[in-house]
Amino acid sequence: MRARTEAPRTTRRGRPTGRRLLPSPPVGEDFAPAPSPDGLRVAFLSDRAGTPGVWVRDVDASEAVAVPTGDEPVLAVSWSPDGQWLACVVAPGGAPRTELWVLRPDGTRRRQVAGFGRHSASLSGWLPGGALMAVTETAERGTALLIDAGTGQRRVLVEDDLLSLLDVTADAGAALLRRGPRNARWLEMLDVATGERRRLLPDTGRGSTDQGWFGPDGTSVLARTDVFSELAALVRVDLTRDEPAPVRLAGRPDAELEYVAVSADRRRAALLWNTYGGRSELSLFDLPGGVQRAVAAPGEVLDGAVFAAGGDLLCLTAQGPVQPREVWLVDPATAAPRPLRPDAAATRAGGGGVAPQLVDLRARDGMPLSGWLYRPPGPGPWPTAISLHGGPEAQERPCYNPLFQALVAQGVAVFAPNVRGSSGFGRTFVAADNLAGRYGAIADVAACADFLLDSGVARPGQMGCLGRSYGGYLVLAVLVNFPGLFAAGVAECGISDFRTFFAGTEPWIAAAAVSKYGDPVRDAELLRDLSPMTHLDRLDVPVLLIHGANDTNVPAGESAQVAQALAARGIPYGHLVLAGEGHDFLARDKAEAARTATTAWLAQHLAVTATAVG
Repeated sequence: MRARTEAPRTTRRGRPTGRRLLPSPPVGEDFAPAPSPDGLRVAFLSDRAGTPGVWVRDVDASEAVAVPTGDEPVLAVSWSPDGQWLACVVAPGGAPRTELWVLRPDGTRRRQVAGFGRHSASLSGWLPGGALMAVTETAERGTALLIDAGTGQRRVLVEDDLLSLLDVTADAGAALLRRGPRNARWLEMLDVATGERRRLLPDTGRGSTDQGWFGPDGTSVLARTDVFSELAALVRVDLTRDEPAPVRLAGRPDAELEYVAVSADRRRAALLWNTYGGRSELSLFDLPGGVQRAVAAPGEVLDGAVFAAGGDLLCLTAQGPVQPREVWLVDPATAAPRPLRPDAAATRAGGGGVAPQLVDLRARDGMPLSGWLYRPPGPGPWPTAISLHGGPEAQERPCYNPLFQALVAQGVAVFAPNVRGSSGFGRTFVAADNLAGRYGAIADVAACADFLLDSGVARPGQMGCLGRSYGGYLVLAVLVNFPGLFAAGVAECGISDFRTFFAGTEPWIAAAAVSKYGDPVRDAELLRDLSPMTHLDRLDVPVLLIHGANDTNVPAGESAQVAQALAARGIPYGHLVLAGEGHDFLARDKAEAARTATTAWLAQHLAVTATAVG
């Protein structure tokens, strides 16, 4: 039996396009905060109107208002240091190509300033005091430029391959650049007047530097890097020396420094630590004095930390397995967190759901692995699904995941592992799946299945696997490499053939992926063997394929060619194409459609019964 379903061409439920500010409805998640310079208001993203849009709330008020930003989903928002502008990164059609728009905080004077045509735009930050933005536009190459939010005037600083602009000095005399492919990035300083560049950290042949900022006087650089240690740390580089030696400012032997937010005056930093398994810890770091203070984390996983321009307010996003994303405020003077939305505590208390257990296991070659296990009520074994995260340089963490809760409610146990290649466990682990190491990552999924069967969690013959993006690739790869191990699969937005992926993806995505997957010419034979399409004749279980119609990261044809091949062989399959969506399903109704289809597919093909549900 074959099935192919395609989402109807419905109109996306957008936010109001007029200039009237609306009171907030009670549903949706709040995330990605952007405080006003005076710290009295916070702009943030919320999907409460159906797709992520911009809302603003006074820090001492009970109601948020929507800012009219148009009908397309917003991925990021930032408040200018002069308080006059909001900058929004917008994803037209939900696709990976992004545009940069500016508007007044009341929604007026909205216009596009970057990301035209085939270019994708990202905002690195603002120069102090005014409305001058540091922006990266990416197509075949990266372009670093300054854009005036008020006039739209553009000034190109430099253009090069695999380039991102990280920071600019207050006088715009020097720029900090990030260069290189995934897991192998480095920093360069650009003298804007002469065009001369120099690499700031030595080329050790290992590690990557992903974040960087100029120090308060422009004579030093702060960087988050794992070039000098297994776990990422914060270092300072003195620019006055011909061969600067980095000084370690903050690092831990038991946690990776995941993200750093620095204040505009570069005197404070918020450090987000990723402890073993993925739980977050937060600390405030006084940069001149070198003193670090712990802050009580308001959720199990934190991200999106940002200071108000004055440095006297820190905003961040917190979530947990039964805690939807919400915005929190931290007073740096007292280190006391409080929710932006006063009823957040009540929302958390009434969330319900199952909290996962962190478990350890071994790969077939002995490498240590771990993952989060969600158990249904009552005794096992249960029908079980292994969920594989994207990236691969991402991490399965105890986040809010309605899909996992829906599966558990159906009586299906969920195991969400971090196979080799995942972030959060050090640079050796994240690089362990590069090129031919990918065979080991595929085998790790089989080791997870072995563990679940041997430990009495999984019921033989009733195991499935699901995943999205790179996880979708892994689903297809494990089904063709370990036939008979799983009873069904769900592959969402996954690569099925590296040859067609490299030919069809965005050029900057292809260029950055070579270090991780391999060169499509030099490593053609390796990539052919690692491609699920090469061995699809081994796939003999029902597979649900889900893809966004507008995806240009992993093009929708990657799922379509699998569906066509399965149809030709008479293998049961489903093919759900979500209109108006790109790589990430941003509209709440489309994300729910994918969750509902996934839950129903696995419940059907893992033979979940009323007895199993209990």
